[in-house]
Amino acid sequence: MSTYPPTPGDTLLFENDRVRVWSMTLEAGGMFDFHQHHHDHLVLWPDPGTAEAQEITDGDSWPVRQVAEPGFCMFKTVGSGGPMTPHRIRNLGDTAVTHYIVELVGGPSPSPVTLDAQTNDRGHTTHPGMSTPAARDDAGA
Repeated sequence: MSTYPPTPGDTLLFENDRVRVWSMTLEAGGMFDFHQHHHDHLVLWPDPGTAEAQEITDGDSWPVRQVAEPGFCMFKTVGSGGPMTPHRIRNLGDTAVTHYIVELVGGPSPSPVTLDAQTNDRGHTTHPGMSTPAARDDAGA
């Protein structure tokens, strides 16, 4: 069985016994290769950007699309049952974008399983496993 790096960014900016902060810069059309998240984490997009992601099980498809407005945030509960499925991300824009990943490393996740992502209203993510305020509103229509 292959293993994938547990590094969710290209630069480690800060680390202590409770959090680890990474930055990930994607050049125009650039990609960050397959990796796994082992900890619950918050993703912050300070600037706008559009990206798509592909899990190792998706074949040639890139089913997750993320359109971030300035200040887009997404919290992902990985759960204590194991790492997330390996995935990679690529920038669909024509300029470089940087986002930040804040991992909660101070102890086990309070959830035994992976939960749907939670986001604010500063952008949207399209994927069956994601939830946004707009998606919840649409679901009730």
